[in-house]
Amino acid sequence: MSEQLFSKEELSRYARHFSLPEFGMSAQQKLKTASVLVVGAGGLGCPLLLYLAAAGVGKIGIVDFDKVDDSNLQRQVLYGVQDVGKYKVEVARERVVSLNPHIEVVLYKEALSSRNALDTIKDYDVVADGTDNFPTRYLVNDACVLLNKVNVYGSIFRFEGQVSVFNYPLPDGGRGPNYRDLFPEPPPPGLVPSCAEGGVLGVLPGIIGSMQASEVIKVLAGVGEPLAGRLFLFDAAAFTSRVLQIQKVSHTHAQIQGLIDYEEFCGIPKAEEASYQRINVETFRRWQASGEAFVLIDVREPYEYEAGHMGGKNIPLGRIADAIDQIPKDQKVVVHCRSGQRSAKAIKQLQELATFDQLYNLEGGIQAWQSFESSL
Repeated sequence: MSEQLFSKEELSRYARHFSLPEFGMSAQQKLKTASVLVVGAGGLGCPLLLYLAAAGVGKIGIVDFDKVDDSNLQRQVLYGVQDVGKYKVEVARERVVSLNPHIEVVLYKEALSSRNALDTIKDYDVVADGTDNFPTRYLVNDACVLLNKVNVYGSIFRFEGQVSVFNYPLPDGGRGPNYRDLFPEPPPPGLVPSCAEGGVLGVLPGIIGSMQASEVIKVLAGVGEPLAGRLFLFDAAAFTSRVLQIQKVSHTHAQIQGLIDYEEFCGIPKAEEASYQRINVETFRRWQASGEAFVLIDVREPYEYEAGHMGGKNIPLGRIADAIDQIPKDQKVVVHCRSGQRSAKAIKQLQELATFDQLYNLEGGIQAWQSFESSL
């Protein structure tokens, strides 16, 4: 009867799974009828998608609104130089379907938000969180708690990675610890650098993302012991690992009554509430063409600046406070980075240290400028 559920090609493809005494055809059948939503098609999402597709998970959803950038190629192994500028979800679907044509892939070319998270997640058995920011991690967690979905979590930074399985169903009918049991409150804004600011070893997301894929497969197939109630920590530099126990805190489940504004929860000011001025690339280009007097500050890292820049002075975000005397207070100053996020942080730091009335954040950063220039 089970053999009829698999085509001849699938029987050959999954032969090594069928040979596993603890896995066999019954576990493979569970994978075939299962669904996973992968949130983020970046460093963690790439190995997740490859191995979930190769393993035969029947339906895979991919949530990501970003496009492939040159800087992604050091670690995001789904993409090549020919994909730069393309939407990640579209390239990812083409790649995983070429790896396994027997699966269904659904794309969500948008950011996951409080508005769409419940509707997006509700139809999936498991969520794999491959995001790189705290607001989305709390959003994914809370949506999974509200919908009784398992959340397979991973994160990376520099040489270190973490993996856990949150909200796992328990024999008593309850649920295991969730992300809020581990991190009840987000860190203060700016305390934890992004990967762009702090860096990440290119192979690390491959290691951690593969571990996430392993946990997803175990949960779906009902084999092994998932990493529920435990946090796996890995240090690639020292090649050490350890496992910490996570204690469930009853009030963390009770306080999740609905989805909230997660940027506000994480202390990130809304765009309309930010105290700095903005300039889009079209206006910036007009300023350049008309000879408008302004100073351009690039707060990316020196290696990013060397790889390509718009001119101006390179003062990395981490040194902006020490370079405050180099930034004029009596004329227009345009601050930019890759996407506009680090430059917003730089402006906030400058405004806290001195009185600047003419700081402008370039919306979309050098990415938007390059896109605009290529369209001319």
